[in-house]
Amino acid sequence: MPRPLGELEDAVMTRVWKWNRPVTVREVLEDLQQERSIAYTTVMTVLDNLHQKGWVRREAEGRAYRYEAVSTRAAYAAALMNDAWSQSDNPAAALVAFFGMMSAEQREALRDAVRMVQGPETPAAQNPPEGPADESPAAPEGDDGR
Repeated sequence: MPRPLGELEDAVMTRVWKWNRPVTVREVLEDLQQERSIAYTTVMTVLDNLHQKGWVRREAEGRAYRYEAVSTRAAYAAALMNDAWSQSDNPAAALVAFFGMMSAEQREALRDAVRMVQGPETPAAQNPPEGPADESPAAPEGDDGR
Protein backbone atom coordinates (compact mmCIF):
# COMPACT_ATOMS: atom_id res chain seq x y z
CA MET A 1 0.00 0.00 0.00
CA PRO A 2 1.22 3.51 -0.71
CA ARG A 3 2.62 5.68 2.01
CA PRO A 4 1.08 9.12 2.17
CA LEU A 5 3.03 11.69 0.19
CA GLY A 6 5.09 14.17 2.16
CA GLU A 7 4.11 17.84 2.11
CA LEU A 8 6.52 18.81 -0.70
CA GLU A 9 5.87 15.60 -2.65
CA ASP A 10 2.15 16.38 -2.49
CA ALA A 11 2.73 19.95 -3.67
CA VAL A 12 4.70 18.65 -6.66
CA MET A 13 2.25 15.82 -7.46
CA THR A 14 -0.69 18.24 -7.20
CA ARG A 15 0.76 20.15 -10.13
CA VAL A 16 1.58 17.03 -12.13
CA TRP A 17 -1.97 15.72 -11.63
CA LYS A 18 -3.62 19.10 -12.29
CA TRP A 19 -1.71 19.76 -15.50
CA ASN A 20 -2.24 16.16 -16.70
CA ARG A 21 0.70 16.23 -19.11
CA PRO A 22 4.45 15.66 -18.99
CA VAL A 23 6.11 18.48 -17.01
CA THR A 24 9.64 19.74 -16.50
CA VAL A 25 11.39 20.57 -13.25
CA ARG A 26 11.48 24.21 -14.38
CA GLU A 27 7.67 24.36 -14.85
CA VAL A 28 7.01 22.89 -11.41
CA LEU A 29 9.66 25.15 -9.86
CA GLU A 30 8.19 28.32 -11.35
CA ASP A 31 4.71 27.43 -10.14
CA LEU A 32 5.90 26.47 -6.64
CA GLN A 33 7.90 29.72 -6.37
CA GLN A 34 4.61 31.64 -6.44
CA GLU A 35 3.92 30.16 -2.97
CA ARG A 36 7.34 29.61 -1.42
CA SER A 37 11.06 30.05 -1.86
CA ILE A 38 12.44 26.80 -3.27
CA ALA A 39 15.54 25.77 -5.21
CA TYR A 40 15.64 24.08 -8.61
CA THR A 41 17.70 21.24 -7.16
CA THR A 42 15.08 20.63 -4.45
CA VAL A 43 12.30 20.21 -7.04
CA MET A 44 14.59 18.04 -9.16
CA THR A 45 15.33 15.80 -6.14
CA VAL A 46 11.63 15.52 -5.24
CA LEU A 47 10.71 14.53 -8.80
CA ASP A 48 13.58 12.02 -8.88
CA ASN A 49 12.37 10.55 -5.58
CA LEU A 50 8.80 10.36 -6.90
CA HIS A 51 10.16 8.56 -9.97
CA GLN A 52 12.05 6.05 -7.82
CA LYS A 53 8.90 5.47 -5.71
CA GLY A 54 6.88 4.81 -8.86
CA TRP A 55 4.60 7.87 -8.73
CA VAL A 56 5.91 9.40 -11.98
CA ARG A 57 7.58 8.12 -15.11
CA ARG A 58 10.10 10.22 -16.95
CA GLU A 59 11.36 10.62 -20.46
CA ALA A 60 14.59 12.30 -21.44
CA GLU A 61 14.28 15.54 -23.37
CA GLY A 62 17.72 16.87 -24.18
CA ARG A 63 19.65 17.14 -20.91
CA ALA A 64 16.48 17.23 -18.81
CA TYR A 65 13.49 15.00 -18.15
CA ARG A 66 9.75 15.39 -18.57
CA TYR A 67 7.77 13.78 -15.76
CA GLU A 68 4.26 12.35 -16.00
CA ALA A 69 1.98 10.85 -13.33
CA VAL A 70 1.68 7.07 -13.35
CA SER A 71 -1.83 7.14 -11.85
CA THR A 72 -4.47 9.67 -10.92
CA ARG A 73 -4.99 11.58 -7.70
CA ALA A 74 -8.29 9.69 -7.32
CA ALA A 75 -6.43 6.35 -7.46
CA TYR A 76 -3.96 7.64 -4.85
CA ALA A 77 -6.79 8.74 -2.55
CA ALA A 78 -8.59 5.42 -3.03
CA ALA A 79 -5.44 3.46 -2.14
CA LEU A 80 -4.97 5.52 1.04
CA MET A 81 -8.61 5.00 2.04
CA ASN A 82 -8.37 1.27 1.36
CA ASP A 83 -5.18 1.01 3.38
CA ALA A 84 -6.70 2.85 6.34
CA TRP A 85 -9.90 0.80 6.16
CA SER A 86 -8.03 -2.51 5.95
CA GLN A 87 -6.18 -1.68 9.20
CA SER A 88 -9.44 -1.48 11.17
CA ASP A 89 -10.36 -4.34 13.45
CA ASN A 90 -14.03 -3.57 12.68
CA PRO A 91 -14.36 -2.48 9.02
CA ALA A 92 -18.14 -1.99 9.23
CA ALA A 93 -17.82 0.35 12.22
CA ALA A 94 -15.01 2.22 10.46
CA LEU A 95 -17.25 2.76 7.43
CA VAL A 96 -20.15 3.95 9.58
CA ALA A 97 -17.85 6.43 11.33
CA PHE A 98 -16.41 7.57 7.98
CA PHE A 99 -19.88 8.07 6.46
CA GLY A 100 -20.84 10.08 9.55
CA MET A 101 -17.98 12.50 8.80
CA MET A 102 -19.10 13.07 5.21
CA SER A 103 -20.86 16.18 3.97
CA ALA A 104 -24.13 15.88 2.06
CA GLU A 105 -22.21 16.44 -1.19
CA GLN A 106 -19.75 13.67 -0.34
CA ARG A 107 -22.59 11.26 0.48
CA GLU A 108 -24.20 12.06 -2.87
CA ALA A 109 -20.87 11.42 -4.61
CA LEU A 110 -20.71 8.10 -2.76
CA ARG A 111 -24.23 7.18 -3.97
CA ASP A 112 -23.18 8.06 -7.53
CA ALA A 113 -20.04 5.94 -7.22
CA VAL A 114 -21.99 2.94 -5.90
CA ARG A 115 -24.43 3.24 -8.80
CA MET A 116 -21.51 3.31 -11.27
CA VAL A 117 -19.91 0.23 -9.73
CA GLN A 118 -23.20 -1.68 -9.66
CA GLY A 119 -23.85 -0.94 -13.31
CA PRO A 120 -27.21 -0.63 -15.05
CA GLU A 121 -30.14 -2.06 -13.20
CA THR A 122 -31.97 -5.04 -14.64
CA PRO A 123 -35.75 -4.86 -15.12
CA ALA A 124 -36.20 -7.34 -12.24
CA ALA A 125 -34.20 -5.09 -9.92
CA GLN A 126 -36.24 -2.05 -10.93
CA ASN A 127 -39.56 -3.81 -10.19
CA PRO A 128 -38.98 -6.24 -7.32
CA PRO A 129 -41.65 -8.90 -6.79
CA GLU A 130 -44.24 -8.42 -4.07
CA GLY A 131 -43.44 -10.11 -0.80
CA PRO A 132 -41.30 -9.66 2.29
CA ALA A 133 -39.04 -6.64 2.17
CA ASP A 134 -35.40 -7.39 1.55
CA GLU A 135 -32.73 -6.21 3.96
CA SER A 136 -31.13 -3.68 1.63
CA PRO A 137 -31.48 -0.02 2.62
CA ALA A 138 -34.15 1.97 0.83
CA ALA A 139 -33.06 4.63 -1.62
CA PRO A 140 -33.43 8.20 -0.35
CA GLU A 141 -36.68 9.88 -1.31
CA GLY A 142 -36.48 11.28 -4.83
CA ASP A 143 -33.64 8.90 -5.74
CA ASP A 144 -34.88 6.50 -8.39
CA GLY A 145 -31.51 4.71 -8.74
CA ARG A 146 -30.57 6.17 -12.09
